[in-house]
Amino acid sequence: MYHDLLLQWTRKINLIAPSTTTDIWDRHIADSAQLFALLPISAKRVVDLGSGGGLPGLVLAIMAKVARPDLSFILIESDQRKAAFLRTVIRRLTLSATVRADRIEAVEHLAADVVTARALAPLPNLLEFASRLMHHDGVALFQKGRSYDDEVVLARRNWAFDLSARPSVTDPDACILDIRNIQRGTHD
Repeated sequence: MYHDLLLQWTRKINLIAPSTTTDIWDRHIADSAQLFALLPISAKRVVDLGSGGGLPGLVLAIMAKVARPDLSFILIESDQRKAAFLRTVIRRLTLSATVRADRIEAVEHLAADVVTARALAPLPNLLEFASRLMHHDGVALFQKGRSYDDEVVLARRNWAFDLSARPSVTDPDACILDIRNIQRGTHD
């Protein structure tokens, strides 16, 4: 049902690039789903930044409905039309998720165990958002493309963090940045 709703709404609003509608499963759904195995078993709250078409937030919430019903999701999306799409999917699939239709900068601390983002912003910006929205011992899972090394170098100018770059299973040029212990300041 999510697949069908994503296609239906994409005709009206820009949820995914029109050029990728024929490859939704691999390009979007499987790409988002690979984060599920990286969610710590102790996690209870996941915050997805710039959720857009629900990638990865809705995909993870759909998977969690059966496999991890203890997980709850907060999807942050400032575009009201995209937020309406997210709410529609959540309602129709009875997911344990809510939508915050605000700019990320306006959202206050949410005590997230995990913060996710896909194709949203440069790493320094993502670290700023994550540091405000998650527990001090939380984990950030950011999906990045081939230039992630440059973003890491730039981020380390103002941030200290532990990083594990995991290869993407859907794109040989992409990776998942598993980031922990985020602190403002330089890395020693």
